Amino acid sequence: MPDPQTRPLIELDHVGKRFGTVVALQDISFAAFAGEVHCLLGDNGAGKSTLIKILSGVHQPTDGEMRVDGVPTTFRSPREALDRGIATVFQDLAMIPLMSITRNFFLGREPRKGWFLTRRLDMKRADGIVRQELADMGINVRDPQQAVGTLSGGERQCVAIARAVHHGARILILDEPTSALGVHQASTVLRYIAQARARGIGVIFITHNIHHAYPIADRFTLLNRGKSHGTYAKSEITEAEVLELMAGRRDLKILQDEIDRIARETAASARP
Repeated sequence: MPDPQTRPLIELDHVGKRFGTVVALQDISFAAFAGEVHCLLGDNGAGKSTLIKILSGVHQPTDGEMRVDGVPTTFRSPREALDRGIATVFQDLAMIPLMSITRNFFLGREPRKGWFLTRRLDMKRADGIVRQELADMGINVRDPQQAVGTLSGGERQCVAIARAVHHGARILILDEPTSALGVHQASTVLRYIAQARARGIGVIFITHNIHHAYPIADRFTLLNRGKSHGTYAKSEITEAEVLELMAGRRDLKILQDEIDRIARETAASARP
């Protein structure tokens, strides 16, 4: 048996996914460990969305095997994944803008007090939990009862991540968490990802933004057109090499040739 301290929390072994005759993923293998940020990097069309849905239980793989804590596992629904401690924070965040921060944080799982017929929501305790969880990541809310839509994009992203951690996530799957954020908001989210890692949570960070991924990641798996270009520890690959593999060397060569051609044509047209 493998050492429990080094066993991956979740592992894909030669996983593929087909939709009829369309091959969305082919021969994907990687592992995510506790206390590690594992970045899945790829441009649009690389297969990131399909991979997220397999990890979160929306889709089941056509080929290969997924293992959780070393045990072969097939999730039939996102609820099954969540019950195993695998929480996915999608880009849309699953929040109701006009509902309070506290209500969005718990979504029906608010703490309660009293017994039987007198059992009711303990909103004071719920507000206290939300205030503390957000303060731990550097977000001081004026009132947890304010509408979540009044928060910035980065703050809403942090609320969604804190919600998943509070409700017992062992693995956080983050779908492009910084894609629509400014520099300051993105730094807030990245700082909290680092905090989650320090708490022993495994983070799978899906993005196409190498500039956000490289500073925070411990390991990278690079996707291109549904295939893996391998998994690398941060010490094994530079930021420039990651970018080159993401785009594909052939694609970059074509792009450079096109840029050179445009430059030549522009220079020629500028001559008297």
